[in-house]
Amino acid sequence: MSAASTQYATATALGPARDQLWAAVHSGDESRATAVVLDTAEACGDPETVLLDLIAPVQAKVGIEWAANRLTVAQEHAATAIHERAIAVLTHRTAPRPDVARITVACVDGEWHALPARLLAETLRLRGWRVDFLGAHVPTPHLIAHLHRTGPQAVALSSSIPTQLPAAHTAITACQAAGVPVIAGGAAFGPDGRHARTLGADAWAPDARQAAAVLAAGLDRPDPMSAHQTVDDLAHLADQEYTMVVRTAHQLVKATLTELESRFPPMRRYTEEQHRRTAEDLAHIVDFLGTSLYMADEDLFAGFIVWTGEILAARRVPARSLDPALDLLALQLKDFPRACRTLARAREALRTRRAPAFTIPGPGKPA
Repeated sequence: MSAASTQYATATALGPARDQLWAAVHSGDESRATAVVLDTAEACGDPETVLLDLIAPVQAKVGIEWAANRLTVAQEHAATAIHERAIAVLTHRTAPRPDVARITVACVDGEWHALPARLLAETLRLRGWRVDFLGAHVPTPHLIAHLHRTGPQAVALSSSIPTQLPAAHTAITACQAAGVPVIAGGAAFGPDGRHARTLGADAWAPDARQAAAVLAAGLDRPDPMSAHQTVDDLAHLADQEYTMVVRTAHQLVKATLTELESRFPPMRRYTEEQHRRTAEDLAHIVDFLGTSLYMADEDLFAGFIVWTGEILAARRVPARSLDPALDLLALQLKDFPRACRTLARAREALRTRRAPAFTIPGPGKPA
């Protein structure tokens, strides 16, 4: 069979396999999900295709269905866990190629979505790399200690949630100071990698295949003697707006929640659980505001607010409930020009529903 015929046969088989895998993870049937993964691997003869063209898109659908309120948090966690175990079975049965070089794959501190990093780690193993996969939520000091002990050729840093970008910046700078180049990946860095570039990463890739290609081509090792400080990359941080918002986040949330009831009368009928969820939503809003100030990217916050409005609407909470919250935050931050501009941009985006595409996975920390 020709290469073109093989590719066509594989593509034809993947459609039904995705439907079958989705049905299995949706119903929580781990045995069936694993059987679909292994049967597809046997049919196409390429475990990398199964990882990236079967499991990855079905996992993406899990996040979409959670956002649309068609999956519960528990179902989202269960589906992710099933995929993780199916990956383990698939890769355990696959003989790796001889080791070529060593690489560390890790999620940044505070990032609990480890599946994208796991897919990259297994792809690199299949291509012959010796991979140290450190998993989710790796504190930067422990990451650096690992680098000093193992001396990898590069670090692949993964982050799905933009609020972890300040932590990613710290990790990137620290790895480079240790003489190890960094390739960044994941939704947090933007669909075009602009946040990776802003934070000084040595490379960025939108997916595992391209990351593997970049690493195969090689990354230059940074000179530890010329290591930069994080503030050198982001001169706008000198205005201290990011620092003040982060330091007063609790007070901002508390004051906004207190005044919100008078601005949004339906809140007076909220249950205790609804009040708790509102407080959590406000905390996320303040976190994203801080991150937008850190990155000097108003569109990052605007996109998040429009996405949040869509999430609330799917849960039968009117998106207009965000307006008074944004107004109250602007009143408290009236002496911070960048914060006020960012909030104004978000209010306009919410009104027109015009904002950059924004998606994040389902709930962050696994059950």
